[in-house]
Parts: sequence; C-alpha cells; structure tokens
Amino acid sequence: MSDKPEKKKISSEDAEEVKEILSAVSTEVPALIKSIIGAVFSEEAGRNMGKAAASFYKELKDSGMPDNVAVKMTEDYISVFTSLGDLLKSQGKGIAISTGKGKGVGDEIEKRVKEKLAERKTEEEEEEEED
Repeated sequence: MSDKPEKKKISSEDAEEVKEILSAVSTEVPALIKSIIGAVFSEEAGRNMGKAAASFYKELKDSGMPDNVAVKMTEDYISVFTSLGDLLKSQGKGIAISTGKGKGVGDEIEKRVKEKLAERKTEEEEEEEED
C-alpha cells in the first residue's frame, strides 16, 4: 500500500462548473460591493444619516438627557455609520489593490484555479504514464 493519498480525478464537467462559478463570482461580487458602497456614500444616504442623527439627538434631549451626554451619544451613534462606511470602502479598495491594476478578484481566483487544475491534469497524466 502507498502512503500517498489518493487523488481524485477532476472531470471536464467539474472543471467547467468551477469555471462558471468563478465567472459569476468575478462579475457579481465586485458589483455587489460597488452597490453597497454607493448606498452608504450616496447623497440620499447622507441625508438619511443626518435625519437619523437629529432624531436620535432630539429623543435623547426630550427624555431629559444632559446636553453634553446627548452630544457624545449622538457622535458615537454617527461613528457607527462612518465606521461601517470606512470598512466597506477599505474592503472595496483592498480587492482592487490586492489583485493588481484593472484586474478583479474573480479574475485572479479563476486564474489560480485554472493553474491548479492544469497542474493536477499534468500530475494525473504522469501517473497514468507510470502505470
């Protein structure tokens, strides 16, 4: 018996399915991130955040909260939105930066999977020649 783990052969159908999945990921994920960032940083989102902050502050004051505490709590409330926006923005930039100029993350994943599939195919062919 061999100590070598058994390698599962990948059919061309499996490879084609992986290719289709990666193609969908490469187009859908960047579009989703762009749309989320647009929703967070749009003019309408800014208006809504301002209204929400004003309403939050007013509720605190109406309930008898001291001004300095209400201001601090409102600042903290707003920081949640800005922190979320910063996180999304940095993740969007991280995807573009990590994959190189003009190349999407899906393209890079697809490239690497194709390389691995090609390596496996070569290994399988070499094993078949040995048998």
